[in-house]
Amino acid sequence: MFHVKHYDVIVVGGGHAGCEAAHAATRMGAITALVTMKRDDLGVMSCNPAIGGLGKGHLVREIDALDGVMGRVADLAGIQFRLLNRRKGPAVQGPRAQIDRSLYKAHMRTEMESLPILDLLEGEVAELLFENSKLVGVGLTDNAAIYGKTVVLTTGTFLGGTVHIGDKRYPAGRMGSKSSIRLAAQIRDLFPRMGRLKTGTPPRLDGKTINWEVLESQPGDDVPTYFSFLTNSTSTEQVSCGITHTNGETHDIIRENLDRSAMYGGHIEGTGPRYCPSIEDKVVRFSDKSSHQVFLEPEGLSTDVVYPNGISTSLPEDVQESYVSTLKGLDNVRIIQPGYAIEYDYCDPTTLSRTLEHRDQEGLFLAGQINGTTGYEEAAAQGLVSGLNAAAKALSKDTVTFLRSDSYIGVMLDDLTTRSVTEPYRMFTSRAEFRLRLRADNADQRLTEFGKLAGCVGEARWTVFAEKKSKLDSAKAIMENKTYSSKELEGFGISVKNDGKKRSTFDLLSFPNIEFPDLLEIQPELSSVEFHVREQIERDAMYANYLVRQERDAEALQRDEQRAIPVDMDYESLSGLSGELRSKLVRVRPASLGQAARIEGMTPAALTLILSVLKRSEAERRA
Repeated sequence: MFHVKHYDVIVVGGGHAGCEAAHAATRMGAITALVTMKRDDLGVMSCNPAIGGLGKGHLVREIDALDGVMGRVADLAGIQFRLLNRRKGPAVQGPRAQIDRSLYKAHMRTEMESLPILDLLEGEVAELLFENSKLVGVGLTDNAAIYGKTVVLTTGTFLGGTVHIGDKRYPAGRMGSKSSIRLAAQIRDLFPRMGRLKTGTPPRLDGKTINWEVLESQPGDDVPTYFSFLTNSTSTEQVSCGITHTNGETHDIIRENLDRSAMYGGHIEGTGPRYCPSIEDKVVRFSDKSSHQVFLEPEGLSTDVVYPNGISTSLPEDVQESYVSTLKGLDNVRIIQPGYAIEYDYCDPTTLSRTLEHRDQEGLFLAGQINGTTGYEEAAAQGLVSGLNAAAKALSKDTVTFLRSDSYIGVMLDDLTTRSVTEPYRMFTSRAEFRLRLRADNADQRLTEFGKLAGCVGEARWTVFAEKKSKLDSAKAIMENKTYSSKELEGFGISVKNDGKKRSTFDLLSFPNIEFPDLLEIQPELSSVEFHVREQIERDAMYANYLVRQERDAEALQRDEQRAIPVDMDYESLSGLSGELRSKLVRVRPASLGQAARIEGMTPAALTLILSVLKRSEAERRA
């Protein structure tokens, strides 16, 4: 089927993690193969037709800042853009967009096919290939072999995937796609620390049978907030979503049939996402609530399929038909595809380094739901990291690592590899202790230069960023060049506290009642500053005073991160550690003192002991 060819990187799976991994590897200069069951399914959106949100939108912005693909493709396929938490500060705002599924797939395929050193191969990977215990490639179900220096597994829900609808179950990676059975069996044999998770999806509805006139309409923002720093406008038609609610009758039907739910009937052993519960979970866990909001999201411009966000389920089809018809506007709705739960294998992410390489198998990288996460954005971000580092390993380049203090990507990697998961992991802004500096709006200022040095940012993006940075630096230099007393400012109609301090116009922007136009009389030369540059300066100034402490905390964290712990550290010999802590340290194998500090149950005394051992080892090496 395939001619014999040796690749630097082989990516298994063409979902969001796989596409981002393959794209990242090629940007690093690695000759790459992406193996997918169906070429037409590249970038398929298996669940909801949306990208972004709180925390998730931050990840997409960071992927884009590093020249990744998700943000640009989402902008091309976006049919409704909204900035969540608009009334709150920029640190907790998140861009989100409804996506046309067909357009997203089409643009993703075009993007991937344009890469000159990427081969897109159709086939099902059945096994990892080894020679003398060294990973050398993958074998397909038709007995063909593909050889490579590194392999990235992005199997999504396909690894041992099982679909559940009521008491019916069958192997599948998603509805209409077969499960990866042989590969799952080999992975379980290779790596004993595997588990099962589950996720769910709601029934798909025929939009022509929905009574839209009686429903509340939710339009997008008049001025869209895009994901990519390269996007300035959209030509795609924009649409509104509908809003309906469950009610007492809905809940009664669900309660009466809980024993027929796959989850509540005991057919599923995997744990589901707590932050995205099924409608059965909502009715049971929030029994005091008389209704739950449901968003009716169009799946595209050329289809009538509607995704009812908020009623994912594993109830039988007849029960789904009964309870869906009780919702306002859905009295006569037709279900096109039933909702279902899907259960799949995942690998304990504490067996991975922060490059997402498996510590027990050199050259094997994992990304996406196989690491216990949920969501397109989390998968794509991991794909980016694994693709960059698989390429770096294959090409003998430096690894590309992210810290909690520099990105949401770093927060996610540290959470996964240090704390593992007990349920599908989802990104939230609350997970980041440095969220004032890790804003969606400044992702390029934080990461594009870093990406350029790593080798993954191309010239086109670098040119755009360098021009923006130059304009920001020039404007800030003007603003910080001169300071004004409170009396001088009063002459311009600006009232500040008479505390003897002199303030620059940049300082003034941190005051809640002062905006950029208010400064033009003080410094008329600022009138030439472009609108988008003004907006960014206002955001930077808003948090400037608060960032001083966060910068100190981040520097302290980075010092701890730089205190490396040898991978073969003998924790069993440290008699001052409790048995529980020893077992956790052996399992996690923290790469640094900072990572060790974040292990659940870690104590200051235990950290001091580990630090003393590190210092003694360093002294012995110097002697």
